[in-house]
Amino acid sequence: MVVLFFLFKRKYLFKFWKEDPEIHETLEAMLKNQEFLAPKRYTYSDVKKMTNSFKEKLGEGGFGGVYKGMLKDGRRVAVKILKEKKGNGEDFINEVASVGRTSHVNIVTLLGFCYQGSKRALIYEFMPNGSLEKFIFTENSLIQRQLGREMFFKIAVGVARGLEYLHQGCNTRILYFDIKPRIILLDKDFCPKISDFGLARLCPNRASIISMLGARGTA
Repeated sequence: MVVLFFLFKRKYLFKFWKEDPEIHETLEAMLKNQEFLAPKRYTYSDVKKMTNSFKEKLGEGGFGGVYKGMLKDGRRVAVKILKEKKGNGEDFINEVASVGRTSHVNIVTLLGFCYQGSKRALIYEFMPNGSLEKFIFTENSLIQRQLGREMFFKIAVGVARGLEYLHQGCNTRILYFDIKPRIILLDKDFCPKISDFGLARLCPNRASIISMLGARGTA
């Protein structure tokens, strides 16, 4: 039985490396280079525990679902589960590598991630007021009046400051290609935070031109 166990384990690991060696090597190299800046790595079992087996769903996107969770220290989090076999893992690497480098009041904080075989997840700070989209595209006048013109202006300025930080304030410039109301999240004080860095690109600060292949962002 012991021999069979190790044979199975070896076969599983071989399959994992055979299917996805490039993303694994890229992720490990990125974590090594970032050192203390790297967000915490969790197992898929940890993710299931913190979400209570994905009990409360917050939303759904093309990438997969977002679930409400809680860390051991009591902090609430939003857990973004990426669909299996979704692309080649490029968006996952982009998000961990880019948002993991940031520290700004208008950028959502990436607290951790999970990369275990085909299981991928991103653990973010929880934003109790959800996305800006629901406050803009709604026929409910009470929701619209909840913010008001002055607050909308502050949110717009906050988003602009977040983008300025990404483009000019980081040691490594981060180009953001998909800004829209749905990815602007609001905390308890309606402070806006830019999220969803799957389409972002790292760019050397001195570079004035970056090559892009294919369409970016949302049609």
